[in-house]
Amino acid sequence: MIVCVAANPSIDKLFEVDRVLPGRIHRPAAFVQVPGGKGLNVARAAHSLGAEVHATGILAGFAGQWLEEALVAEGVSGTFAWAEGETRASLSVADSETGGLTEFYERGADVGPDGWERLEAVVTGVSAGAAWVTMSGNLPPGAPGDGYARLVAIARTAGARIALDARDVALEHGVAANPDLVKVNAEEAGWLLRTEIRTQQEALAAAVAIRERLGDGGVAIVTRGAEGAVVAMAEGSALAGRLYARGPYPVGSGDSFLGGLVTALERGDAWEAAIGLALGAATANAEMPGAGRLDPSRAEELAARAQVHAA
Repeated sequence: MIVCVAANPSIDKLFEVDRVLPGRIHRPAAFVQVPGGKGLNVARAAHSLGAEVHATGILAGFAGQWLEEALVAEGVSGTFAWAEGETRASLSVADSETGGLTEFYERGADVGPDGWERLEAVVTGVSAGAAWVTMSGNLPPGAPGDGYARLVAIARTAGARIALDARDVALEHGVAANPDLVKVNAEEAGWLLRTEIRTQQEALAAAVAIRERLGDGGVAIVTRGAEGAVVAMAEGSALAGRLYARGPYPVGSGDSFLGGLVTALERGDAWEAAIGLALGAATANAEMPGAGRLDPSRAEELAARAQVHAA
């Protein structure tokens, strides 16, 4: 089983309009609303690919109730901690004329120390027997800066392998707790290492530097959107992967990458195949409106076309 932690979930909305015009009224030609936030996108993508998934996170208010019910409707089981306020919403506006995407992310309710402690108690319970625990996204307001580090310790005690996808201070603390896998994009890796990452070689050097912080057995991945990903393996080797296809809906593709990766690793695939499925899932997500949504047969088809090789 894969447990997916969504510390800061969101109701993710996508509007499609002919053209974004500042200061004007827009009437969307299409609208999609899904239970989201990075951790839930990972859960939904992995579930679509056939993994046994259990989602958790902190929910609040009527929006949180809708989110929990929507996950159940998709067949994703979950156990959640609850806090005061309302679960946040995130809005993406797709411009059909330019192909651009404009995004608006609410900050979210302050969960406070009690809310975070309730999440730790839930993660303690659901991690028992899990093969992987993924932790994704920003920490919510009111959470401790070392929140992910604390969850890493809980998951490790349960015997699970841990995959982390975070940013800023939460990433720094999380990496220091030595998870088994860190998956970040180039911007997040650049912040952690206090450098700028523009090329594949710079991304690979960053992945190696992050892997060295993880200690023995750790793996670090740096993704670069449509340019693919580089992987610094535990034994010192490296992989690079790319899929020469892209879609118009990239929101959630990084999360789908992680969902595909842990799905493949849990079922025992080799790393090359796991990176292929991760790339296939990310691209399949980008072809379908709504974050964390993908056609599993399309993801597998794309995975077969991915180019993964030694770097």
